[in-house]
Amino acid sequence: MSYKINDRVSLPNSADRIPRLGFGVYRSPPDQCVKSVHKALDVGYRHIDTAQLYGNEAEVGEALRTASVPREEVFVTSKILVPAGSPEATYEKLVESVEKVGGPGGYVDLFLIHSSKSGSAGRKHLWQALEKLRDAGKTKSIGVSNFGVQQIEEMRAYAKVWPPQVNQLELHPWCQQREINDYCRENGIVVEAYSPIVRNYKANNPTLVEVSQHYNKTTQQVLIRYALQKGWVPLPKTDNADRIAANADIFDFNISAEDMFTLDALDQGAEGAIVEAVVNE
Repeated sequence: MSYKINDRVSLPNSADRIPRLGFGVYRSPPDQCVKSVHKALDVGYRHIDTAQLYGNEAEVGEALRTASVPREEVFVTSKILVPAGSPEATYEKLVESVEKVGGPGGYVDLFLIHSSKSGSAGRKHLWQALEKLRDAGKTKSIGVSNFGVQQIEEMRAYAKVWPPQVNQLELHPWCQQREINDYCRENGIVVEAYSPIVRNYKANNPTLVEVSQHYNKTTQQVLIRYALQKGWVPLPKTDNADRIAANADIFDFNISAEDMFTLDALDQGAEGAIVEAVVNE
């Protein structure tokens, strides 16, 4: 499989395309976030993933405004966790995020519902606010995160935009979430992988170390490459400048079918999640 760092993936029902590799800023402190995003852009990332929960949307925006890379070349995602009490208040909360990232009159490329845990009514409320944001031109695409099969299916009853264009999930060899992954593939939904390097908790796993030695790569590089070869859009996160660069240095090797099978065999289902495995029923 031949991939390049500037490869992009088509989104359903959209002319927009999402870069195949992303850079996450989860819990990146505000004073560090700008530096990390600059470094990511310098080494070739063109996809930045933030969220209201992370508390650094404004810093991502500052990094974009002060970077040498034109804004239109960078794909930026944010997320909303819960409704704000009314459709109007929820929409305004979305607009606040957009303006933190893009300034007045700006935009984000993708906005997601961060969690399915606000219940059926809350999910509907959030989705309708996101559709309004898209109609207003303040986001180009909309999607979900941590949604299982039934939670996406229930959206058919009210969604003007269906399917969601993205579902962002915890995905790595120990938590492959095969049922929702297969469902998304069948419905054309792009699957993003958060925590693809498992927060380094598995860096010394003997099987992973052995596979990594086959390619003279770090365990982190192998995990990110694994995610790419699974068809996911991985979102590795680090604030270490050397690792930011190393995590993008994954386009000069292929994991063999045999080694992919070995990594696939590490799956522990929901038990392998470090954040969240979805419920599909």
